[in-house]
Amino acid sequence: MQFKTLTSHSTSPLFQNPTFFFNKLPPPPPPRFPIPLFPSNLSLISTQKKSFRNRIVTVSCISNNREPIDNDNNGGPREIENGTDIASVSEIKVSEMGSQSIWQQMKEIATFTGPATALWICGPLMSLIDTAVIGQGSSIELAALGPATVVCDYLSYSFMFLSIATSNMVATALARQDKKEVQHHISILLFVGLTCGCLMLLFTRFFGSWVLTAFTGSKNAHLIPAANTYVQIRGLAWPALLVGWVAQSASLGMKDSWGPLKALAVASVVNGIGDIVLCSFLGYGIAGAAWATMASQVIAGYMMIEALNKKGYNAFSISVPSPDELLTVLGLAAPVFLTMMSKVAFFSLLTYFAASLGTYSMAAHQVMFQTFLTCTVWGEPLAQTAQSFMPELIYGVHRSLEKARMLLKSLVIIGAILGLLLGVVGTSVPWLFPRIFTQDQNVIHEMHQVLIPFFMALAVTPPTLSLEGTLLAGRDLKFLSLSMSGCFSVASLVLLLVTSRGYGLTGYWFVLIGFQWARFFLSLQRLLSPNGMLYSEDLDQGKLEKLRAA
Repeated sequence: MQFKTLTSHSTSPLFQNPTFFFNKLPPPPPPRFPIPLFPSNLSLISTQKKSFRNRIVTVSCISNNREPIDNDNNGGPREIENGTDIASVSEIKVSEMGSQSIWQQMKEIATFTGPATALWICGPLMSLIDTAVIGQGSSIELAALGPATVVCDYLSYSFMFLSIATSNMVATALARQDKKEVQHHISILLFVGLTCGCLMLLFTRFFGSWVLTAFTGSKNAHLIPAANTYVQIRGLAWPALLVGWVAQSASLGMKDSWGPLKALAVASVVNGIGDIVLCSFLGYGIAGAAWATMASQVIAGYMMIEALNKKGYNAFSISVPSPDELLTVLGLAAPVFLTMMSKVAFFSLLTYFAASLGTYSMAAHQVMFQTFLTCTVWGEPLAQTAQSFMPELIYGVHRSLEKARMLLKSLVIIGAILGLLLGVVGTSVPWLFPRIFTQDQNVIHEMHQVLIPFFMALAVTPPTLSLEGTLLAGRDLKFLSLSMSGCFSVASLVLLLVTSRGYGLTGYWFVLIGFQWARFFLSLQRLLSPNGMLYSEDLDQGKLEKLRAA
């Protein structure tokens, strides 16, 4: 094969004249399917490679023959243009992610979402380890662990906007191949995370007992001392927790899910060993469980930062954001916060109404709803995949709305398959093995009454999350927040109507079906609209100019 080389001493963007290269390529192989869904065969997932400046690379790196990249004397890949950080034959691959067969593309998506799924499981796993170990000791401490973990976990959910904003801003900056902008975003978001962490540490220190009292009520005052001990110790990790979230989300925005997974895997092992040693052998009880969890969160935060440093970014560099930059972060954070709070508020309201139906219905609802939440965790990585990969196709220097639409198609197909699988498995457990949860036949009867709405609500959740993740990636935040708050308002009114008509627990679960399917159809309609982000070039250009100005 004939090789051509490019040399340059400018800082112009990579591939200023891409047609020169692609006109030289041989025609693609025949498609596997009657309709060629994707025209080429480059990989979806990009791995960041070590970059060398002031060097030359041959165009063989983009040939259809997949010949190896020309290396320099040190064995590293040479750059195509001087001054361009080719973290990046990887960026070329990502820009052509829509060019595979649909099954290859779904396989590559699964490669990213597999580790990302484990990230979502690690958090509940830590609380489960605490519960299992404490449950072998004092019953009072076990009871106190309930409100204590709820306060710690629910307060952390309030800062999920920080994670989403980081992933979105980093992925968008990478789409424009601007490493300095990526570093700057990381620096200001680390400052925001550290500031929020310090404020939460102070809040926990002075108001933790008050929050627990308000949450548990006066009848459970005897649980407050043990629960407050747990909350105060866990509160020491707030700065490390939020800084770690920023670093983790930055890695995910760079399409790296393995680095964060390694950190959380180590943290889970530390938590488990710490619980066993401190609680079972040394007898520290709930305080020992809190120290083990706190230590694991600090270790995870440090490992997340080190993972970023290894990618060539300085995760110890913290910058105070300017008023305009802070406004940009708040512009992302406020709609995301409203979206999440609307969802959490509806789920809380659903549980509140279920509690008024009596002991058996409330117990059945608790089992089914916790099973539902556990299953929905498996769909969250699809939203993260959209946030990590869509910005390159919507705003990147090699952007392609057609490829973005094909990627969305793959995500929705995977979401539909995953939803059906989760629905079947999630429904089968309480249907066939209800005694895992309770021996009370009355509770089992109530559980079986909601199996059909349980399946219907769960099956649509993963594809819905892939659609909402795409809206987040395209920064259509106003629509997302308004649609979610609208779904919450209407569903709340329907819950009141169902309560007044006496439809019981089954009626409440059918309201949950309406809430989930309304989210799905609203997001789908928005993305398929001719004026939407995936179809309108003019709208896309306008958004791109706003992002560049920001």
